Amino acid sequence: MIGLLRGRVVDRTRKGEVVLDVGGVGYRLQVAPRTLAGLATVGAEVVLHTHLHVREDALILFGFATREERDCFEALIGARGVGPSLALAILAVHTPRELVRVLAEGDIDALTLVAGVGRKTATRLMVELQARLDVPDLESGLDAAGPTAGPVRADLRTALTGLGYGPDEIGDVLRELPAEGDVEDLLRSALKMLAAAR
Repeated sequence: MIGLLRGRVVDRTRKGEVVLDVGGVGYRLQVAPRTLAGLATVGAEVVLHTHLHVREDALILFGFATREERDCFEALIGARGVGPSLALAILAVHTPRELVRVLAEGDIDALTLVAGVGRKTATRLMVELQARLDVPDLESGLDAAGPTAGPVRADLRTALTGLGYGPDEIGDVLRELPAEGDVEDLLRSALKMLAAAR
């Protein structure tokens, strides 16, 4: 698999493609919007982290300015219903760091800023991507095994979001609940806490 290319930019298009001359071989890459915006002019040497996407009818090489962006792209396309086009659209709106923040805060509205992502899709993506990306608890600095992440937390977050509670309310309650337990019992506790807080 091709993981990285270092070469000279031969051509670039507004459609998000670049041609990179690597040792006399021209590689055509579909690049992320931020990568394209930051690319040097034609003739300059660049390094792109790559992902080779295999379809029945094509092999498509995607290029990214950073490994973090490429890894985020790969996590995105691993989620159900997310293809390369939607993954690039998400990365056009949110940097990998911003996306992790959005997921950590349960900010559904931020995900719906992406063209083609409605609230239902955003809610599903929130759950799937929290499991795929290293999402910390922003308030406490804990990692993804902390009190606001993990499969039980994802189920609780989805249920509370569906009941109309906002990301801030949900985050506050999840930090107060045990890290593990029966989802139904934890949901009842969460609802009591939310009712008391209102």
